[in-house]
Amino acid sequence: VDVKYRTAATATGGRDGRTRTEDGKLDLQLAIPKEIGGPGGDGVNPEQLFAAGYAACFLSSVKGAGQKLKVRVSPESTVKATVGIGTNPEGGYGLAIELAISLPEVDPTQAQQVIELAHQICPYSNATEITSMFA
Repeated sequence: VDVKYRTAATATGGRDGRTRTEDGKLDLQLAIPKEIGGPGGDGVNPEQLFAAGYAACFLSSVKGAGQKLKVRVSPESTVKATVGIGTNPEGGYGLAIELAISLPEVDPTQAQQVIELAHQICPYSNATEITSMFA
C-alpha cells in the first residue's frame, strides 16, 4: 500500500477505558454495551466508531465512483453502516456488517453499478467482508 495519510489512536483500559487520537481531535470515553456483558453507560464502543468510519468512507467512495461512471450522486445520498459483534463458530469474535445505501434520483441499474464500484474502491470494504449490502 502506498500510504498517503497515517494517523494513530491509543486506547487505555480496553473496551471500558478511553481512546484518543495522537492529535487530540478525538478523545472518547469507552463503555462495554450491556448486550455483550458490560454495564453500558455514556461511553462509545469500538463497533460504533467502526460503523461511523465505514459509513463516511463508503459514501466518499460512492461519490468517487459516481464521478468515474459519470453518474450524479445527490448531496442527500446516505450510507448507513450497521456493525454487529458476536462469536465465530471457530472461536474468537467477528463482526457482521451491513450497508444500506440511499442514492436518491439515481436509476436503480446505475445505482447498482456505482455501489459495486464503490465497494471495490473503499478501503473499509477491502479490509472486511460484508454480510449484506442493499440500496
